[in-house]
Amino acid sequence: MTGIVGAFVEAWAELRIHKTRVLLSLIGVAVAVAALTSVVGLGAITQQATTESYERQSGRPATLFVSAYDLATGETPDARAFSTAFLTVTERYSVDWVTRSTYTQVPLDFVEGFTPVDTMVVDPDYGTMHRVQLTQGSWFAQGDAERLAPALIVNDAVWQRLGAPDLRTHPTVTLGGEDPVTAVVVGVVPDQPYNVGYPMMYMLYDSYMSVASPQQVQGLYPQFEAWVPTDIAEDLTVLIQRDIAGELGEGWQVDVSRQDYLVYQGEDPLMSIKLLVGGVAVLVLLLGALGLVNISLVTVRQRIREIGIRRSFGATAGRVFFAVMMESVVAAGAAGIVGVFIAVVVVKNPMIVGFIAPGISDIPAFPLEAALLGLGAATVVGALAGLLPALVAVRVKVIDAIRY
Repeated sequence: MTGIVGAFVEAWAELRIHKTRVLLSLIGVAVAVAALTSVVGLGAITQQATTESYERQSGRPATLFVSAYDLATGETPDARAFSTAFLTVTERYSVDWVTRSTYTQVPLDFVEGFTPVDTMVVDPDYGTMHRVQLTQGSWFAQGDAERLAPALIVNDAVWQRLGAPDLRTHPTVTLGGEDPVTAVVVGVVPDQPYNVGYPMMYMLYDSYMSVASPQQVQGLYPQFEAWVPTDIAEDLTVLIQRDIAGELGEGWQVDVSRQDYLVYQGEDPLMSIKLLVGGVAVLVLLLGALGLVNISLVTVRQRIREIGIRRSFGATAGRVFFAVMMESVVAAGAAGIVGVFIAVVVVKNPMIVGFIAPGISDIPAFPLEAALLGLGAATVVGALAGLLPALVAVRVKVIDAIRY
């Protein structure tokens, strides 16, 4: 232990003497480690953004989708009966996150008159299960279904056509139908990138059922979803399928399946991102190692006379070898710390995060594995880069080195 500590102290002293050489080494390795660590950190953010994109489309793992049809006619069950059976069974198994959803059109009273607006009818849990993002206002609360004036969440296109009212004033709008109803706008979501300017809104399932006509309810084909723990998803699939079939009665076929991104067997949808990040990280590391090896070789050749004098005063070949290699290790370690610090500043910069992953909801913390990888890579690179110069140093003959 004393020898190792002494080698570190000696290496640090040599680094202080050769400040210019150390600075050149630090710049190259620090940049390499910063790039490596930043790539891994930004890769984690990109992976999180990709995961959120999948979850907005198909729900969070594990989301069970429930459907049913008549075996004889192929028709779907009555929406109210199916809804009752679904909620009864999911409550029986203590499923905390459930939603019913369907698409319909609801006339909205704009300045130019009533205009049909594509409406997604959902339950409050839908917002969390599908990571719905709002630009202002708030998502539905559990008590909103009891409001006499139904709550609406509109997209930016509808909000602009309503005159962009301040949501703090509780702006209202009239829903058309046999009996027009006054509704309150409580939130605004952004337009879809593929449908900018197209009016769309969200409405609670129970609120819609209370104002819809019997004909509208009859033509409703809702989709039922339950977000359950992944480790019991298979067991719950069988139980929910069996119990809902029992609730509906004979003659109904109930299907329960997963469609979230983790259901794909033998295929990782994020593998391409992981391979890309890994490839770039390895390339950056190799470039940093090559730069450090070149600098170390040049400086060792400049120190041949010094090494010869140390050998003549009794320094063993092993001591010289270890000292030369430890200089690279200590320098690379210091550069690694600087590089990790730079990477943290880069990865946590809001502008960079917004550019790499626009619309991300849960920005992950700077990954500890990225920092450890950066420091570990710097140490390994330092050891490898110091190995060849150290071998050159110990192979120099003492008398030749003194005459150099």
